[in-house]
Order: sequence, then C-alpha cells, then structure tokens
Amino acid sequence: MSVSDNLKRGTVELLLLTLLQEQDMYGYQLSQELGERSEGLFVLQEASMYTILYRLVEKGLISDRQELVGRRRTRVYYHLEPDGATYLTQIRRDYFSVNRGVLNVLRTCGRGLAEDETL
Repeated sequence: MSVSDNLKRGTVELLLLTLLQEQDMYGYQLSQELGERSEGLFVLQEASMYTILYRLVEKGLISDRQELVGRRRTRVYYHLEPDGATYLTQIRRDYFSVNRGVLNVLRTCGRGLAEDETL
C-alpha cells in the first residue's frame, strides 16, 4: 500500500469516527454529512467507505446494528465504541502533529505557501 493510500485511509477513518462521535449514523448519512461538512471538498464513494466501516467493526472500534425502516427495509447504524473514542483521540493528535510539521516545512522552504494554499 502506498503512502498516499495509507494517508487517505487514515484520514477517512478520522473523519468517520469524528462524525460518529456526535451520533450513531447509517452509511448514506455518513456519506452525506461528510460531503456537507467538507463543503463538497471531500467526496467519498460509498463502496470505499463501507470497506473502512467493516474494518472498524472488525477491530471493535465501532459496532453496527440493524433497524427496520418501514415494513421491509433495514438500515445499518454505526456506533462509536469506547475503544473507538480512545483511538479517535490518538489519531486526531497524530493528524494535527503531522499537519503542523508539514505546514512548518512548506512555510519555511522556497516560496512558502501561496495565498490560495493558506488554511
């Protein structure tokens, strides 16, 4: 797996766990919230998202439950478990640390950050 693949996967885990920290959500809802809250800058294909959700369930970081919606349709809701909350705290810390380091290098090398590259 490439560095960019690891970075993307880690970022998606961070974002999904952060959303689940607020409330239990089902897959489509997670996808929509991600798009809305990122102001359309972060679009995640549902197939990719479900792969990550299944892995988080297997690790015990989140749990899933089915709820009947209407007469025949079910939704799978995901819930952040205590181990997931601990993991979220750790990866948030790691993310912000790496982000600060990258920004420090970008700001101090060459031309620095362009106006459209500021946070």
